[in-house]
Amino acid sequence: MAFGTAFSLGLVALVAFLAGPIGHFIRITGIFLTPNPTILAEGQVPLYIEDTTHCEDLHHYRPANLLFTACEDDRNTRFKWFPPLGSFVPVSAQGSIHVIDPRTLKSTRLSFEDFKGPFITHGIDVIEDPERPDAVYIFAVNHIPNPDYTASEKPKGINKSNSQIELFHHVLDSGSARHIRSINHPLIKTPNDIYAESPVSFYVTNDHFYRDGPMRLVEDVWRKATWSDIIHVQIADLSKDGPIDVSVALTGLFNNNGLGHGRTEKEIVISSAMGGELYLGTLEGNRSISVHTTVSFDTLTDNPSYYEDPYGAEGYDASGFVVAGISQAVKAVSQATDPDATAAVQVWYMGLNKGTGVWEKRLLFEDDGSRIRSASAAVLIPVENEGGRKLARLFVTGFMSERILVVPVEL
Repeated sequence: MAFGTAFSLGLVALVAFLAGPIGHFIRITGIFLTPNPTILAEGQVPLYIEDTTHCEDLHHYRPANLLFTACEDDRNTRFKWFPPLGSFVPVSAQGSIHVIDPRTLKSTRLSFEDFKGPFITHGIDVIEDPERPDAVYIFAVNHIPNPDYTASEKPKGINKSNSQIELFHHVLDSGSARHIRSINHPLIKTPNDIYAESPVSFYVTNDHFYRDGPMRLVEDVWRKATWSDIIHVQIADLSKDGPIDVSVALTGLFNNNGLGHGRTEKEIVISSAMGGELYLGTLEGNRSISVHTTVSFDTLTDNPSYYEDPYGAEGYDASGFVVAGISQAVKAVSQATDPDATAAVQVWYMGLNKGTGVWEKRLLFEDDGSRIRSASAAVLIPVENEGGRKLARLFVTGFMSERILVVPVEL
């Protein structure tokens, strides 16, 4: 998640006038929303995955039926140093990468090999090692502090964060992740999420043009501030200092944020956090992205995921996109630095009506922050059909959540 310092109540009326359409913007702020927590069926209780504190992103690696996430681990770190929320009180911390079995709900924290630096976690992506089907590559955003900023004498005009991308290699069931290399470049300024095309090719969102200050606030609330972009990175080789080729793949979106894989190898899903929109795009041969579909939501939209219904041939196909987000963005100012804050959330499901060709949305889960504190990613894991019912487990996590939440849903 990365919508910066958000805004105060006093700005809502002015910004709504500037932003337009006004109604959609007001719904995204949640200023008039009263959260309506989803009531589970009799006998059902929310489940939690232990040792999953502040895990901002979550990915389902289908070949092994495993979940991957990167977690901050320390509940106090996120509220001090987290550039995506405009928090710049330097800390020394190393988060972790976790592998979760969705059947047992057991989380395994991977030990790092050849990696000892700070690791301030955010978005990730996981893809298969083309040379080893029992291994994966893990791309992870790392918001490390700039040493010049943390020094006693801070020169003016320096960047507070030296955010970069870390690349790891993990053999499934090994319990460790080997660090391959760090990837940094002037065009990678405010990285949020990653779409890995191969071990040597990936896309990364810059959710803001400005790292901090009043202009960053403008980017949060003014829809015409379409200065964020998506960067493509081509790695020449996987050596520690091998050259990279970096280029701009897409511009012109408002607060582009989370990335997800779509229905085909060439489909990319992009969220606009403060815009409350999901974009479906195509990876072009020239390393650019073209957007062909826009769908609006009445809440913030964060890291999207695609659910592929394994029982699609049995009756209707329940495949679709899942998107989670905070439903009361207007409260984000106080919540961003309060370890005890509760952020109301909504998780949406978006499926294509094949008869009409229209994307249809419905609310899968809602909470007032008592069961899960913030939501920035959600995935569906199928369970066996019962009497023709499409059942799944919904896994929800957030950049401020204490633990990953698991609830049953029917599609």
